[in-house]
Amino acid sequence: MVSTGSLIAFAVTAFALIVVPGPSVLFVISRGVALGRRAAVATVVGNAAGAYSQVVVVAVGLGALIERSAALFTAVKLIGAVYVVYLGVQAVRHRHRLASVIDAATAPRSTRRILREGYVVGITNPKAAVFMAAVLPQFTDPAQGHVPLQLLVLGLIFVAIALVSDSIWGLAAGTARAWLGRSPRRLEALGGLGGLVMIGLGVRLAVTGRRD
Repeated sequence: MVSTGSLIAFAVTAFALIVVPGPSVLFVISRGVALGRRAAVATVVGNAAGAYSQVVVVAVGLGALIERSAALFTAVKLIGAVYVVYLGVQAVRHRHRLASVIDAATAPRSTRRILREGYVVGITNPKAAVFMAAVLPQFTDPAQGHVPLQLLVLGLIFVAIALVSDSIWGLAAGTARAWLGRSPRRLEALGGLGGLVMIGLGVRLAVTGRRD
């Protein structure tokens, strides 16, 4: 099992990485601003599930391929970038519908869709993939036995911290959106801004390269 010292060291490292706004946080904020607090939290849950899927990949030994293979890294990066840009374009195109989105925010289908979108963004986040593949294994100790189990435990810590931190960001964004929701024009502008942020985020992911 993971030693107490490794758990603490990893928790500190993960917190420092997660609390600073990055791709996942910006995506959650964009969703909160465009669709509200419920959508933001659903996005956080889907994103966390996607991130933990990366942990599972690392635990079974495939994550190292992403770290070593520039081609595989680029493929994962571009898939995530294209998907985020697509979501941003859709948000800009449908910004006029935000008023109706508020009324229909409790539709189960919308929740499933938001969870799915968050999951895809989480599992294709290239920075998270490299972190899981390159940093996560450094906090394991072969002497403690069953390294895959240690990786899964460390991954749970990462996801738990991300759920709390990202939810705070998302709820704050959703609250601001609700406050501005009384003005359809402001809400439309806000939705368009959220879409542009996602497009910019996608482009940023696409042009981010490897240092090796």
